[in-house]
Amino acid sequence: MAQQQPSVGRIVLYTLNEQEAADINHRRRDFHESRSADQHTGFVGHVGNHATAGDVYPAIVVRVWDESTVTCNLRVLLDGTDTYWATSREQGTGPSQWHWPERV
Repeated sequence: MAQQQPSVGRIVLYTLNEQEAADINHRRRDFHESRSADQHTGFVGHVGNHATAGDVYPAIVVRVWDESTVTCNLRVLLDGTDTYWATSREQGTGPSQWHWPERV
């Protein structure tokens, strides 16, 4: 079986590192603390469940940079209303890396 190659639109899994989780939680906390109950602007902010290092989320490949190292830009679909843009990430199973979902 040939090895899979990433392409735009494919869904992969992405593992957060500590800094990424902290950044996501910071954006969500800032939004929560800055919004007012009387404001009805229609603005959709960063709202969602707490992110933790090691959490794995689905991600969509938005650009393939280097097929030899399998480096991609990803739009990570978080557990909330927001997403995380992971740029120039390599394939692997560790933090800040993406991998193919298992077939079930």
